[in-house]
Amino acid sequence: MTQLILTEIADGIATVTLNRPEAMNALSKALRHRLYEVMKELDTDNAVRAVVLTGAGTRAFTAGLDLKELGSEEGALGAANAEGADENPVKAIEQCRKPVIGAINGVAITGGFEVALACDVLVASSNARFADTHARVGIVPGWGLSQKLSRMIGISRAKELSFTGNFLDAETAERWGLVNRVVAPEELLPEARRLAADMASVDSAFLATYKALIDEGYAASFGEGLALEHTRSSAANAAVSPEEVEARRAAVQARGRTQGTGG
Repeated sequence: MTQLILTEIADGIATVTLNRPEAMNALSKALRHRLYEVMKELDTDNAVRAVVLTGAGTRAFTAGLDLKELGSEEGALGAANAEGADENPVKAIEQCRKPVIGAINGVAITGGFEVALACDVLVASSNARFADTHARVGIVPGWGLSQKLSRMIGISRAKELSFTGNFLDAETAERWGLVNRVVAPEELLPEARRLAADMASVDSAFLATYKALIDEGYAASFGEGLALEHTRSSAANAAVSPEEVEARRAAVQARGRTQGTGG
């Protein structure tokens, strides 16, 4: 039997692959449940410090919910509004406290677009494309796209994509700030893993705390986010000694000297 999710762990980085290339990695009920199990396992695995999420093949990261399944099973459309992480792939990804890098290898459509937006950082292949076809299918998004997309690329651009259902190419997605960088297809996983390795070199407990602070502040108003930062920063920084800061300062400076000034 084909494994719906492939997992490879090396050097503290887990590469998770949605593995239904024959169906453009569509999010069947079984695949969504398996993704939940895998992300839950990785969250508690101390050997894993960062995660790369991608799709099998070159055609699709994921085409979203399995429309054949939706059309053949009574009540299957409820998956678009599922709140449990075992059915909602966005929540399955978000339950992971470690950095999750989306390596977008092909199209990310509708629910697949929402899954991409659940990742902390996006690296795209030059043949990646994004589309919100909810309006054309007649399904209202239920995994966060209607709120996240406008916050990431601006409300007018988000409306353009959502009201037309048109595809957005990788280069434009980078220019609009949707993806962090675009690379050649053969460089996608190596680049995503290099970025994951950078993140994995930071204290994992600190990263989990920092990620939660950013995500919770993002979901609140700006003023609420600043208040949240002040509360958590005050408590955390009070526990850091000057000696600890000094011990790390030299390492930070040395690392900075090895990096160029380019983005």
